[in-house]
Amino acid sequence: MGDTHKTYEIRCPVYGFIKLNDWEWQIISQKAFQRLRRIRQLAWTDYVFPGAMHTRLEHSLGVMHMSAMLYEGVVDRSHEILKSELGYNEDGLRRHKALIRLAGLLHDVGHSPFSHAGEELFPYQESGDRYKHEHYSAEIVRRYFADVIKNHPLNTNFDFSADHVADLLEGKPESGNALFWRDIISGQLDADRMDYLLRDSIHSGVGYGRYDWQRLVHTVAAMPATHEGGPRIGVLEGGWHAAEGLVIARYFMFTQVYFHKTRVIFDYHLQEALSELLPNSCFPKPVGEELDHYLRWDDWRVLGFLADGKGGEHGIRLAERDHFREIIHTAETPTAEDLERLVKWRTALNGLLAAEIPAEKSWYKTGPADVQVLTESPKFEVKPLSTYSSVVDSIKPVRQVRLYARPEHRNDARMRLKNM
Repeated sequence: MGDTHKTYEIRCPVYGFIKLNDWEWQIISQKAFQRLRRIRQLAWTDYVFPGAMHTRLEHSLGVMHMSAMLYEGVVDRSHEILKSELGYNEDGLRRHKALIRLAGLLHDVGHSPFSHAGEELFPYQESGDRYKHEHYSAEIVRRYFADVIKNHPLNTNFDFSADHVADLLEGKPESGNALFWRDIISGQLDADRMDYLLRDSIHSGVGYGRYDWQRLVHTVAAMPATHEGGPRIGVLEGGWHAAEGLVIARYFMFTQVYFHKTRVIFDYHLQEALSELLPNSCFPKPVGEELDHYLRWDDWRVLGFLADGKGGEHGIRLAERDHFREIIHTAETPTAEDLERLVKWRTALNGLLAAEIPAEKSWYKTGPADVQVLTESPKFEVKPLSTYSSVVDSIKPVRQVRLYARPEHRNDARMRLKNM
């Protein structure tokens, strides 16, 4: 399976170089991982920001790298807490660092074509909830990475199975004290959003997603257990402005890039085209042979269908960049008066209204999910980030609604709304 002592370097536009051992190299060489080369990170965003052509593979490598830096930061600053409150010794810390790197590397292997833009076509579970890409990732890890995880010679030092990685991705209690580290993979201060904000900003050519990630890496730490629960990952007091900067950067990237009026209508056209292309208008489930069929879907396959004129009206619009045009939109956080006006707009547009698309996002969760900050004076104490940052505490969710018309109806639609 390769030279177990060899290390590899991959050049990265965010961090310079990302290093991998032979075990990780063999994992990224698997067919199910290489599929991520054929899934763009930001779907059709390049139709607005031409540089945004990067892939889920690139991002996954970045998340692995950032996960390791965060892990090392916590260990460096919280060695005693990890030993006394979680029972770690040096071997345990080395073991879970390897696990966190694998989880970061594999967290996105379940993405559908064009990433999040395709998730509205995921099927429903028996519970009535729609499957998420995380469900696909966990099952893909269990089925397609079991051999390379279990049987690589380097695993002699760790004795991991694919279930160890998948259980951590899903947050299952079987992960034991490894669950402490899950905030690095999925949380408000996780390696996933830390990487995608930086990477998407660079490739889109905007400055909105930049924040002081080095300061976060150098202030992340384990918070002592409180009456509300066991130890958690947070930041030292000197890093709370960097954490605040991350929240603000995320707000700007969503409002200026991810929720750009043209980008979101391309997501709509893609969803409608996929509905035409997919059997039963949805992706296969992450179970049994259906998972095999799911992995055959990637951007290349969809683009091939579109190039052949398939996908109905919306497929043609994607192929010819003949998207619906925005006519009007509400405020980001609409008032009751704004919503009343929205009803009047719908009535006035009548048959000219081609699509109504909400852009909804909450930027920060207070309460149990709040990032914890370890104060240094007048005494050591754990406090929520929202008590430090008035911005984080008061930032409102976006609930914007955009109305679109076909290009040939744009002028008529605007005239109907002109005097309202």
